[in-house]
Amino acid sequence: MAHLGNSVEYGLHCLLWLSAPDAAPASSRDLAELQGVSPSFVAKIFPKLEKAGIVSASAGIHGGYRLARPAAKITVLDVVDAIEGHKPLFDCQEIRGRCAIFKGKAPAWSTQGVCSIHAVMLRAEQSMRAELASATLADLATTVARKAPTGLPSEIKVWLSGRMAARSEAQAEGRTAQAKQAAASKLRRRPEH
Repeated sequence: MAHLGNSVEYGLHCLLWLSAPDAAPASSRDLAELQGVSPSFVAKIFPKLEKAGIVSASAGIHGGYRLARPAAKITVLDVVDAIEGHKPLFDCQEIRGRCAIFKGKAPAWSTQGVCSIHAVMLRAEQSMRAELASATLADLATTVARKAPTGLPSEIKVWLSGRMAARSEAQAEGRTAQAKQAAASKLRRRPEH
């Protein structure tokens, strides 16, 4: 039986922080580090979400990911299918025709119609997909917001802004160091009189 992997959980948690109407773009690294999960793992999830039209990306120091459509229009099933692909919950191996008593030649009654075990699993999958399709990212965000302290969204914004500011500062320092290095290199190349 197939199952939903950690990617879905990580993806949903990251998307929650992007679901606020005034959420600024955030890098996958920052979203991963905010939650204490592997940045390289999360970095593999976001291109899938972007391809599915769940997030959009902007480049640069102040860039990052943001939701491509309102959180109320993104279902949990959309996220599951984007990350995991549409794969069946159960992969029937048709073992009903392999019974040793049949000696390699299963009678028609044993393999006729849909396997009863597979039929139950198909119904279970349909129920699960219907449930995932009925819940949106906005629903999840509302539930989290009810549980969280009032100031948490502000703390998250400040934390993410601080990360962005640190990257901007590091980039500016890098440019300054490069300019100094270039100037020093020019001085060394000047001919002496």
